[in-house]
Amino acid sequence: MTQEMSNAALKEGFGVEVLLAEPRGFCAGVDRAIEIVEKALAKFGAPIYVRHEIVHNTYVVNDLKQKGAIFIEELDDVPPGATLIFSAHGVSRATHQEAAARGFQIFDATCPLVTKVHVEVAKLHKEGYEFIMIGHKGHPEVEGTMGQLDSGIHLVEDVEDVARVNPSQTDKLAVVTQTTLSVDDAAEIAAAVKARFPKVREPKQQDICYATQNRQDAVKLMSPQVDVVIVVGSPTSSNSNRLREVARKLGTQSYMVDSAEELQADWFEGCKRVGLTAGASAPEILVKAVIDRIKALGAVSVRKMDGIQETVKSPLPKGLRVDS
Repeated sequence: MTQEMSNAALKEGFGVEVLLAEPRGFCAGVDRAIEIVEKALAKFGAPIYVRHEIVHNTYVVNDLKQKGAIFIEELDDVPPGATLIFSAHGVSRATHQEAAARGFQIFDATCPLVTKVHVEVAKLHKEGYEFIMIGHKGHPEVEGTMGQLDSGIHLVEDVEDVARVNPSQTDKLAVVTQTTLSVDDAAEIAAAVKARFPKVREPKQQDICYATQNRQDAVKLMSPQVDVVIVVGSPTSSNSNRLREVARKLGTQSYMVDSAEELQADWFEGCKRVGLTAGASAPEILVKAVIDRIKALGAVSVRKMDGIQETVKSPLPKGLRVDS
């Protein structure tokens, strides 16, 4: 079917409305991380160096590049005396120490909820604990958290991994999780850890962040009410990928797009209601562009769902605050 034919078919049979998830899009940690880069650029001028993508969103990263941010993976790529920002995902203890030793002016944009996990790991490690971390291998947040210790932290990605993990002792064993996981998947893996290691210490507060949970809960509420779910988010965004998975597990077809241009008209054929959400690193400007594109394909109305209003706000690092 050609794009023109698909569009015509869509306009004929599609859509009563677009249902907007609430909450969606930027969380407080992402807002803070982007603001740190922008404040540093305003105060110190370009270039500002950022280790890893500040958040996992193509639009955000490209926008900051245009403003003068340079994204690097290796500290060797940062010139002496430069200003360096750590991304929202956090970094290992070794990276922190090396950057400080090189004399960079450092601002840490690590999400406070990730920092909470780092602090808990350091505290319990001093008490003799080993750790099982639930997360995705290679994700920068996982590398940062595991990098808080030289040893004694073991990664599990699924229930099968739990059966294979071999800590050196089980009397003092604690579990931590990546903050952007599927709530349900993490709970299943944590239950398997508890079954194998009954004395394992669980987090005092859930490691999965409130924003990740709120967005997943909104998709769970929305999915049964729509024919298809569109998630705005970049392929590298863990929490965005989880939103798509949540919808699919509930039996609703779902797609993730990095921009409105990626929408395909045949996704909506025969649909009467489209659900729309956005990962915690996806800006609202992309959501609006997606809405405009779906309207061009024949949608006639947009309705926002009722949902939790997030009011969390985290302070900026010393040196970037207004009072400094």
